[in-house]
Amino acid sequence: MADVYAIFGTLIALGIAYPGMLVAWRLLFPDVVMRAQQRITGSPWGSLGIGVVAATPVIGLSIIFLSAPGGLAKFLGLLIVVAGLGVASLGGSGLAARMGGQLNEISGGRFSIPGAHVRGAVALELAAIFPLIGWLIVLPLTTLACFGAALRALISRRGTANDVSAQAVEA
Repeated sequence: MADVYAIFGTLIALGIAYPGMLVAWRLLFPDVVMRAQQRITGSPWGSLGIGVVAATPVIGLSIIFLSAPGGLAKFLGLLIVVAGLGVASLGGSGLAARMGGQLNEISGGRFSIPGAHVRGAVALELAAIFPLIGWLIVLPLTTLACFGAALRALISRRGTANDVSAQAVEA
């Protein structure tokens, strides 16, 4: 019974920490998150395609390194997995910002920008944990699309947060 409590407690802690991590990415790297938000909003299928193409060698390398017998190789494989998921979480922060903006728009602009971002992150998290559909469709597709959007945001320097706020003021 203690094992069940440990697993359930870990899942609850991760569920609480995930929106916090996405908001932290936005606070630490606002330009990258805003560019990722633009990429995922402007061309979600393009972001998904880039994510699939870019994730293929990342997954292949991590499998090769993790299946190697040496400790250093396993460490490198784990490092590749963590780096890949870290980049995808930057894109996930952009997606959460987009979803939060949509929620804020629907509610008539009642939320602050950070509050809307947290709500978007929670909505994304709830969609991903929905049984079967969330696990097998939403989670893999959004992770790959977010990975692609974050890669495009990290490579590109156009569309910084200042440009986004200037466009919002003009509109």
